[in-house]
Amino acid sequence: MKKTALSFLQVVLLVFLAGTSVAQTDSNTENAETQAEQVQALVQSLDQGIRELQSLTGQIDTVPEMDREAVIFRRNARSFRLLQQLGKLAHRTAELPADDPLRAEIEQRLREDTSGVPDAVFSRIDELSQRIAGFAGELDSLSGSQRIVSEAYIRSLEVMRLQSYEALVNIIEGRVALGLPTDDIVQRLQGQLYLRAETLVGRIEFTGAAGKELQDRLQADPQNTELGSAAKAFSSRHQMGIERLTAVSAVLQRLGLDNSIYKSVLVKQGQSLSVRDFESAVAMELFRDGWDALRQTLVDQAPDMVLNLLIFILIILAFRVLSRLTRRAVIAACNRPGFDLSTLLKDILASVCSGTVMVIGILMALSQIGISLGPMLAGLGVAGFVVGFALQDTLSNFAAGGMILIYRPYDVDDFVEVTGASGLVKKMNLVSTTITTFDNQTLVVPNSKIWGDVIKNVTAQKLRRVDLEFGIGYSDDIEKAERVLEDIVVEHDMVLKKPEPMIKLHTLADSSVNFIVRPWVKTGDYWDVYWDITREVKLRFDREGISIPFPQRDVHLYNEQA
Repeated sequence: MKKTALSFLQVVLLVFLAGTSVAQTDSNTENAETQAEQVQALVQSLDQGIRELQSLTGQIDTVPEMDREAVIFRRNARSFRLLQQLGKLAHRTAELPADDPLRAEIEQRLREDTSGVPDAVFSRIDELSQRIAGFAGELDSLSGSQRIVSEAYIRSLEVMRLQSYEALVNIIEGRVALGLPTDDIVQRLQGQLYLRAETLVGRIEFTGAAGKELQDRLQADPQNTELGSAAKAFSSRHQMGIERLTAVSAVLQRLGLDNSIYKSVLVKQGQSLSVRDFESAVAMELFRDGWDALRQTLVDQAPDMVLNLLIFILIILAFRVLSRLTRRAVIAACNRPGFDLSTLLKDILASVCSGTVMVIGILMALSQIGISLGPMLAGLGVAGFVVGFALQDTLSNFAAGGMILIYRPYDVDDFVEVTGASGLVKKMNLVSTTITTFDNQTLVVPNSKIWGDVIKNVTAQKLRRVDLEFGIGYSDDIEKAERVLEDIVVEHDMVLKKPEPMIKLHTLADSSVNFIVRPWVKTGDYWDVYWDITREVKLRFDREGISIPFPQRDVHLYNEQA
């Protein structure tokens, strides 16, 4: 085993040189003599490292059993560190001129020593696999910190195994550069890589399904610490499997082998999402998997899906009819005698009741087809917060509409004066009020503007006083004018007896003696009485010889004698 390990290390170092000996040279940066000195210095440094590694390998069997695994791990770590240093040496060697004797010597050694390299690498991979299996078999008997340490060590060995696969790829690339056959190596490596990839896919699917089951159970019992620990463990294993499959897939790609199946698995797991991953083979694999899953789902669940869909439609139709009946019932109840409700309140009650019934129906229908209502309600809460923040002005109008609904300062068909506008209220909702002016213009006023200003409801009371004022000349008979005004008011059919109308001499103005006439009428008769009395006063005053004076001034002229 010692000879195998030493042969493996020495030959692999040389293969790394071969793998990079065909690199492009750049002699413009340093002269050939300096480059050769650097290459020789690197070779000497690596030779020293190899001798130290040989000495360490030769002492493994003499180390106590309890420390032997640690020494083996250290040997492997130093081996791969030396392989990394070879990259720099290979780069410097490739920069040497093609006719340089040092370069020719290194290439000659490569051609002579690479025949046994693949077997040595495969032997190291088998050794690592056996050690991984041995330590994995002992995990069940360990606990606590010992188990954690052992798991970490297993992960380190698996990383080394992946590095060994990459080393084999470097060997293949080196043999190709030297014109040596590689079919046998590729075939053996291909078999191991595909087996390893399939094993990892199986682990990923198993840990993913088990982790999902544990998460579902943990949601039902969040206080169960054992479930929480198990869920974390499976999640860690699942992520670890994905990382390893990613590395194996990359090695397959370097070899030019088909890895579309494994890329599709990584894409479905939410990993390795890049433009290169969506090549045609991967896309076809994803489409094929999705179509197979859909087809199998349709075959297995088609009857249940059709039945659930029919039940969904029937529930929606039934609750729609019930919603309409609820609206009609609410409107009928609000219109019963003894219920003095505003039109806005009636509409809102009818809409809320019918809408509530419909929402309940939709939720029941969605639950019937298996849609979870919890996340949906949580999403509606977040969406409601965002919408509420964006529609602050609209919500202000909504709040004002609620205040108007509660305090009822006006209703539909009331004559109002608000925010400088006057007219009949034609429509109300929780956001705005529609007013039609007397010249048939339509005004839509936001409720926040109305509630924040003075509201004058002219038709809120059933009775209304008509305020009129008439003037007569200073030379006219005041008592006669009073009798005429009283006769006009009393004889009008729309003027109410109670409260009694008021006719009084009001002011002695500049040009006239003014009377106030204030009869009481029903609110709907206001303008008819206003216009009728005004017209009748003019006609009666003319017949009775009572003047209605124009505005006038007396001008006195004085002639002063000098």
